[in-house]
Amino acid sequence: MRYDLVIFDNDGVLVDSEPISNTILAGYLTELGHPTSYEDSLRDYMGAAVHRIHDTVMERTGQTLPADFDDTLHARVFAAFERELVVVDGVTDVLEKLVADSVPYCVASSGSHERIRVGHRKTGLDQWFEDGTVFSAQDVGRGKPAPDLFLHAAERMGVAPERCVVVEDSRLGVAAAMAAGMDVYGFTAMTAAEKLAGAKGYFGEMAELPALLA
Repeated sequence: MRYDLVIFDNDGVLVDSEPISNTILAGYLTELGHPTSYEDSLRDYMGAAVHRIHDTVMERTGQTLPADFDDTLHARVFAAFERELVVVDGVTDVLEKLVADSVPYCVASSGSHERIRVGHRKTGLDQWFEDGTVFSAQDVGRGKPAPDLFLHAAERMGVAPERCVVVEDSRLGVAAAMAAGMDVYGFTAMTAAEKLAGAKGYFGEMAELPALLA
């Protein structure tokens, strides 16, 4: 491996959560009077921290979302995770390879720590990620596309940004990694490569990732 740290996005990269969470988000925004399709939600919010939803609605409508929006959204998403969430196919094999090669790795997600942990417990990924290797936009105050989260993860893991590689599946995440001065590989299972412009390479199956990192 030519990198000293592999930084994984969480939603859509480690756990197959994007279809679940964006279906729920689109439905909830529509329920609140802000008509949003599943495709709209993927385009506008995939890879983003929840504050982006508030900011976007305010910019477009001049309205604020309810004070309990975050709590209600999370409750609905977490309940669905407990019923439906699965790990992205091939992720465990990639993690096993990194451990075998003694390559450090971590997760840096726009989601909250609670969201990350709920998903990891449901899918069994909690055994692969200790507390010191889990980073959230909550830790830095700004989510992607700002580079803050990735830079924070690298600093906490003791690795220079230029020695890190990020695995992402959203345009916001790719932009954040590039802004942090890190290489990034785009996972195209849900997002076409042309929407992840700037990535160093692209892959559609997790089985392809170790060769890209080598």
